[in-house]
Amino acid sequence: MKKMTTALTALTVTAALGGTYAATAGSASAAPGPGHRDRHHATKSVDVEILAPARGDNAGIAGAGWFVDLDIDFHDTTLAGTGFTANQLTGPAAHNNTAPFPGSFSTGADDRMPGLVVLTSTTNSTLPGFSGPGTNLANLFNLTGVTDRSRNDVEIWDTWIVGAPIAGKDVTTRLTVAVIDDLNHDGIYNDAPAVVTDQNADGRIDRRDLEAIGVASKVETVDFRINGAS
Repeated sequence: MKKMTTALTALTVTAALGGTYAATAGSASAAPGPGHRDRHHATKSVDVEILAPARGDNAGIAGAGWFVDLDIDFHDTTLAGTGFTANQLTGPAAHNNTAPFPGSFSTGADDRMPGLVVLTSTTNSTLPGFSGPGTNLANLFNLTGVTDRSRNDVEIWDTWIVGAPIAGKDVTTRLTVAVIDDLNHDGIYNDAPAVVTDQNADGRIDRRDLEAIGVASKVETVDFRINGAS
């Protein structure tokens, strides 16, 4: 993959998105469009790779400033079928939904990647818009764009610099990422929930709950530590 661009991605987002944020719940879904409709088969139609953080990392400053960097590959799917609606460069306050690449900024399903679910096991339930580990954090992502594209395959990179300690400080957390399946059969991956609920009633929100909802990708996880030092 194109890992040489990761440093440039980080510099771009950091320059645009300094400071912390106060998130609010809710996001828009993509409009229907053409896509590949027969996705209910054994082979996964989407590959998700977590580029950052890496397993065992001690990431961030005082609970913030750590990155989630994703490489998402869609197979046998048109660009419209991925659910991707537009490039985005967004963030809190003055960066929210502004030119040149506007995108909404809140918890919930992403208006630019509406099939994506991103969770941490230590997400708080006290800040506005957050409801604990089931909170879908995908709409907090800052930088989204198409990095490779052919007739039936699309690669999208999606990056988030965390501006506030929404998942705690000096704590080990589990990042969980997946693309939800085409649940409403409209040919588009646009069915991610705003909040993942405890589908199997085991008292945890984890991979099993996403699989119970239905996923187009494998559920990828990384355990790492959120650094609390200033």
